[in-house]
Amino acid sequence: MRRPRRGEGGVVKKIVALAVLTALLAGCGKEGTPPPKGPQPSSLPSYQVQSGAGITGSPTLDEARRRGHLVVGAKEDQPYLGQKNPATGEYSGFDIEIAKMVAADLGFTPEQIEFRTIASANRETALQNGQVDYYVGTYTINDNRKKLVGFAGPYYLAGQSLLVRRNDNTIQGPEDLAGRKVCSAAGSTPYQRIQKQYPKARLIAYDTYSACVDNLITAQVDAVTTDNTILMGYAAKVPDEMKVVGPLFSQEPYGIGTPKNDTVLRGALNDALAHHQENGDWRKAYDATLGLSGVPAPTPPPIDRY
Repeated sequence: MRRPRRGEGGVVKKIVALAVLTALLAGCGKEGTPPPKGPQPSSLPSYQVQSGAGITGSPTLDEARRRGHLVVGAKEDQPYLGQKNPATGEYSGFDIEIAKMVAADLGFTPEQIEFRTIASANRETALQNGQVDYYVGTYTINDNRKKLVGFAGPYYLAGQSLLVRRNDNTIQGPEDLAGRKVCSAAGSTPYQRIQKQYPKARLIAYDTYSACVDNLITAQVDAVTTDNTILMGYAAKVPDEMKVVGPLFSQEPYGIGTPKNDTVLRGALNDALAHHQENGDWRKAYDATLGLSGVPAPTPPPIDRY
């Protein structure tokens, strides 16, 4: 057998990495292609649509009723949280289920929701300009953002964590990162937290977390760090290759972003979240999405009706 010439090994490695990442992130492909590796969402709950007629005084809802559908901002690249199937254009994940269940209490069916991908940097602008009626996409509530937009919830308490290869038992938390290659998104809060609090880690940055995961699978980095929910989604795609480890080392309360001055909408969304937590829909949605990572459903955090 011919030995590869110098440089060929790197090319082959890149090709293998690309193939693995494609399998990891792809949704259902064309007819006849094999299904993506890992468990698939199933048994999603259905949500009983309320009339919504009793909710008055919300300019956002009034406009949505006039147009005949809601426009909801979301993420499209986070497995089991908010992911868009490139073949069908459909969105799926825990955040998408949260958006659907609260929409039902506002009087809208799933067919009356238009999901629109909005990048993290553009969330406040999209809500302020009326591009979306509300936003559900790993959106951490904090005081600075409250100056610009409103928040219903929180509906989930996330926190920074670590994703490692399944057979690696040497990393159990951030205290084990000294001398190890740790990947996160360039300029992100998780990157900055590792840089400040765990300076002995060998930080590597990419524009996307999917690039970090690609490098983790091919053993070019030792860990990926960001919110545990995002990491749980990646782990659920290939549970025999990756796992989430260690305690959370930050608090990230996820909320539903709303236009800042539409207090009626914010109140209605809070009521809807409370309703679906009580009737079990929240738990069913979690189990069918993020729960596929093997992490049991936590207790939903208390709703902050500020």
